[in-house]
Amino acid sequence: MKQSLSLRMSQHLALTPQLQQSIRLLQLSTLELSQEVEQMLDENPFLERTAEESMAEEFGLPEADTRVSLGDRVTEAATEARDNTNDASAETTATVATDEAVQDVAESWEGDGSADVAPDDSEWGNDAGSRKTSNSDSDAPDAIELARGLGSLTEFLHRQALSLRLSEVDRAALRYLIESLNDDGYLEDSLESLAQGLAGTDDLEQLEELVHRFTVALSLLQSLEPVGVGARGLAECLRLQIKAQLQEDPDHRIWQAALKICTQPLELLAKRDVKRLLVLCSEDDVTIKSAITLIARLEPKPARPFANAEQHVIIPDVLVINTRPNGEPRFKVQLNPDVMPRLRVHDIYANALRGGKSEAHQGLQQRLQEARWFIKNIQQRFDTILRVSTAIVERQKNFFIHGELAMRPLVLREIADELGLHESTISRVTTAKYMTTPMGTFELKYFFGSGLGTDSGSAASSTAVRALIRQLVAAESPAKPLSDNQLSEMLKEQGIDCARRTVAKYREALKIAPANLRKTL
Repeated sequence: MKQSLSLRMSQHLALTPQLQQSIRLLQLSTLELSQEVEQMLDENPFLERTAEESMAEEFGLPEADTRVSLGDRVTEAATEARDNTNDASAETTATVATDEAVQDVAESWEGDGSADVAPDDSEWGNDAGSRKTSNSDSDAPDAIELARGLGSLTEFLHRQALSLRLSEVDRAALRYLIESLNDDGYLEDSLESLAQGLAGTDDLEQLEELVHRFTVALSLLQSLEPVGVGARGLAECLRLQIKAQLQEDPDHRIWQAALKICTQPLELLAKRDVKRLLVLCSEDDVTIKSAITLIARLEPKPARPFANAEQHVIIPDVLVINTRPNGEPRFKVQLNPDVMPRLRVHDIYANALRGGKSEAHQGLQQRLQEARWFIKNIQQRFDTILRVSTAIVERQKNFFIHGELAMRPLVLREIADELGLHESTISRVTTAKYMTTPMGTFELKYFFGSGLGTDSGSAASSTAVRALIRQLVAAESPAKPLSDNQLSEMLKEQGIDCARRTVAKYREALKIAPANLRKTL
């Protein structure tokens, strides 16, 4: 085999560490970016936060090495001391307020569901949530304050268990069951499996004793508030709530019929098969229909009021403001300053490294460069988000004026070609990034959608078609709901070519039940 040397020219793409970090930061959500910033602040000594008022001047690289004055540091220290004093008094006040809120909730809880549900409502749990009052007082607590006042479901149950006079064994069994509840307030595992997890399968006598203790503890658990907690399934949860109503009014005929319905297979209730329920429950037509209406108002998830509302709060990355509310609309797009991290390079440490050439200094120089790259990549991330958001607002201007029906078809390629970016970059920018508009808060991906052909030769956005389907369903006759075929024909009459299967797909995406389940009893 003959050996030889040759030169060959080739091109290949190399991702530098800086480019890799830029791509990774671009696809992070607001919460993930905040966690990344905290981690970098802990690991890199050259990175520090800046004051909020100086963020606009010190966020970029050219101003990253500015010095914080001594007066600012003294003011910051004084503010911190004052905040600590206020926090101590606020903590005491919050403790008293929390106890009062828990006591008020315990006294006012009725356990029969809360929201008024329309007769044609077929979505379990969507409208049967927390009770809504007509009081519009600005001092009324919001969802987050209510969740904080109640605490978690396990804490609420443990506080009730303390008032029960139980032996140590029964109290331990009740506590074990409380800790075994799932997020909806159900006891998914059987008592036998819970007992086997503690005692194993060798000692049958001990296993039977544990099952007996858990059976007693389960009856105690199901007697606590909220009503329905500790149920092994939806049917038992509904029955517990109905029995609680019957304890107040044992002769209530409709609640008695509702209890009979919940002892039957739930498929009949879900399908609203009135004819079969009439036969199985031996009740008249009016009573069965009234009972189904009452059942629809019950709470299928007892732990819903205790859900952490803060987990569902969306912090927008972009704000869209109408600068001319009384004239021709003109929209201004800006970044949300609350989500932009206020970072800069620590000037004292950076100045100490100037002129150093030792190996130790080279390692520190690398850390300093990493801090500068990190600040630059974060700034580039927000610049890209702002550019993409501005392009979206310009193309979907009619949406911000007229609503969903005015949404136009838009794909990632259009924005990518306009801004000179790759489609994958637009996809990263629009994922888990949110925009607050006069119409509400939406994910950036919401403004993208395929188009459906129309008689005029143009295209209608799939978002606009879904909004039109929602309007048609809302205006239908409750006694004769529109089928998917009828909805398809009505869309064709308006010049939109939409097949029946496409209508069914959009209807399911909107969480609208089929026509047979939307029919009023």
